Amino acid sequence: MAQAVQAQAQPGSAQQDTNAAEPPIIDDEEFDATIPPIDPDAPLGTVEDWDAEQAQLEAQAQAAGEPSSATEPMLPRLPDEPEINAPLGPIESFDVEPFDESRYTEADDSVARSVRYSYRIEGLDSLQEAAENTEPRPDGARSIRARFEELSALDDGDGKASNGAMVSARMLEDQQLLADLLIGECFYDATVNGAIEFPESGTGPLVVVLTASPGPCYRFGSITFNAPPVEPADLISRNFVPTLGQPIDAERVLAAEANIAVALPQAGYPFAQVGQRDVLLDPETETGDYTLPVTPGPRSSFGDILTRGSTVFDADHISKLARFEKGDLYDSRLVDDLRKALVATGLYSTVAVQPQQTGVEAPGGTQYADLAVDQEAGPARTLAANAGYGTGQGIRAQGSWTHRNLFPPEGALIVSATGGTQEQGASVTFRRSNAGRRDRAVELSLSALRSDFAAYEAFTGRLAGRVSYYSTPIWQKPITYSYGFELLGTNEQDFNFTTGQRDRRTYYVAALPGQITWDRSNDLLDPTSGFRLSAQISPEASLGSGTQFYGRGLFEATGYYPVGDNIVIAGRARVGSIYGADRADIAPSRRFYAGGGGSVRGFGYQELGPKDPDNRPIGGRSLVEAAAEVRYRFGNYGIVGFIDAGQVSTHSTPGFDDLRYGVGIGGRFYTNFGPMRLDVATPLGRRPGESRVAIYISIGQAF
Repeated sequence: MAQAVQAQAQPGSAQQDTNAAEPPIIDDEEFDATIPPIDPDAPLGTVEDWDAEQAQLEAQAQAAGEPSSATEPMLPRLPDEPEINAPLGPIESFDVEPFDESRYTEADDSVARSVRYSYRIEGLDSLQEAAENTEPRPDGARSIRARFEELSALDDGDGKASNGAMVSARMLEDQQLLADLLIGECFYDATVNGAIEFPESGTGPLVVVLTASPGPCYRFGSITFNAPPVEPADLISRNFVPTLGQPIDAERVLAAEANIAVALPQAGYPFAQVGQRDVLLDPETETGDYTLPVTPGPRSSFGDILTRGSTVFDADHISKLARFEKGDLYDSRLVDDLRKALVATGLYSTVAVQPQQTGVEAPGGTQYADLAVDQEAGPARTLAANAGYGTGQGIRAQGSWTHRNLFPPEGALIVSATGGTQEQGASVTFRRSNAGRRDRAVELSLSALRSDFAAYEAFTGRLAGRVSYYSTPIWQKPITYSYGFELLGTNEQDFNFTTGQRDRRTYYVAALPGQITWDRSNDLLDPTSGFRLSAQISPEASLGSGTQFYGRGLFEATGYYPVGDNIVIAGRARVGSIYGADRADIAPSRRFYAGGGGSVRGFGYQELGPKDPDNRPIGGRSLVEAAAEVRYRFGNYGIVGFIDAGQVSTHSTPGFDDLRYGVGIGGRFYTNFGPMRLDVATPLGRRPGESRVAIYISIGQAF
């Protein structure tokens, strides 16, 4: 410790050095000689011995001629008191009353429960004057009060506190809160004082008064960006929304700075950094000079894709998912899109995409920025199930097992089974996703299915292949398509009008189905505006007892029109036709039918159209359907009123002379994967054999 003190004294003044050189008043040897020897083994003396020793020392000092004051005791001798020298009596002789603290704690609890308070804010009326002739205007008193109530400790306490100290603590906390809210608006000189008013009668709640003095509203006097030149030259300034003369609103300033940090990477600056702002306030002019340092970094173009970690895909396959080419100007939105596409494969537990500087010159005076894809493989196998119910279609459940990367990259094997009251089957499908380009799939499937509907009973084996380019929630495309082939062998029961009986017949069908869709709707799963146009064309050949060539065509249009914020009017029209073959030469499962949850609600599945003498539908060669819905949504719930119309004809030319109508109401529960649907409908002009009420449960809107 002495060394530490000396070390601290060394850099002192000259006066300290002079004092250190003076000789000591008493040296160490003389000091040690005055200390009597101490024997730790000797017994302690009594008070009487100490008094005698002190008297002897005093007599020696007087004999030596020293002043008596030098040896006078510092404290006067206390007179002898007999009570002090008397021994203590037994404890039973003392009158001791036990201390009962319960009455004090109960009283404290009573006081704590009785502390009530209210609060009020004064001095905010001047905010309206400060907002005059300013666009955008700073928040007024009402908005400040509303935000204060959301965060206030006094307000959260609901007018109750354990004691007065707690009320005072809440008041101090809310003083700072109110001051921060005012400063955050533009009132940088704001002060808030707090006081507690006690009730005059001595009873009643306390009143906490917060008195605000907002002061002037400071406005932008200048806006400066300390940054090197960028392209375009106004890239930074145009993304900073506040302008000169507007209030220096903290929220708007933070939002504007965040906007710069987002806009620069979208315009070729992936390594941009926004520094710490500086605001110099001038009380005389009530303005502030705002300065923001920005380091944009090198203007960059997309470079190579690098893979790291537990590799799921190589760089070549990842490049197929990207919506940019090497040399394109860097855009962070396209990087985010690539990351989402990787996540959508379902093969990652975690994946991140980060730009890296290379310093290599790229086209247009830019530098290449490589993309490092950090991968961590996730489980590749999935079990899935879904179920639904429809009047006439019964209960239908489907389960599947999928290995999404059994044949890399993204070569999936899907094994599924279907069970229900009227359908049973199984299938095996090979599917390669993102085949050669993003969102293009190649499928090959083999299936066996038994169907037992009122229209027909069929045992069908099917081999099919398809190439499709489809929309996803990540990337909804204006044009999608599919094309492929189908080979079917199906044994089906059909009514023979010549014999008047239901006969079984085996059909062999080869088809080349194709579809194209033009989608201008605003959402894939739950559209609220726009339209969709779709066409399906399938040249087919029916083999067996003679070869029949015919074509199936189906055209559909849907539209969505918003009426206000929560109401959407939706409509659908569908027309289909089969040319080139008689109805009897077409397998019953390949004919057109109407009725059901995805067709004309109010009727059973495949119930509409021509029927046999047993009142069972036999299908037709043309189809007409239409539907209109009014969809009202409130929160995660919705109500839908609808009217459907449709009919099936034995002729190949669609007819409109015998349309049937169904009306109903439905409920919707909106989830993150789409709405769940429950519709209840009834047919208009119900005929014998038709149900009074039809119920449909499924996922997704009707159209």
